[in-house]
Amino acid sequence: MNFSTEWWLLAIGFTGQACFFLRFFWQWLASERQKKSIIPLEFWYLSLLGSLFLLIYAVLRHDIVFIVGQSTGFIIYIRNLILIRREKRLHAT
Repeated sequence: MNFSTEWWLLAIGFTGQACFFLRFFWQWLASERQKKSIIPLEFWYLSLLGSLFLLIYAVLRHDIVFIVGQSTGFIIYIRNLILIRREKRLHAT
């Protein structure tokens, strides 16, 4: 890989990795504030964003193992957000 001509590809990959790091950091901060382990809504949005960037990176790199791994995670993160939204609507009524 020529780093000078493929800087944009590295930027996509590192952006995805940064999102995955931030989700754990955010979860840790939220848990420390409440003095118990919790998973905040932002965790799922950062998971989804990180997965999207890493999926794009994997497709551009033609890495089938990475593509399958990120695709399944992407589906799970969306499903968790749907379940959270459904629960909030139930509590609102």
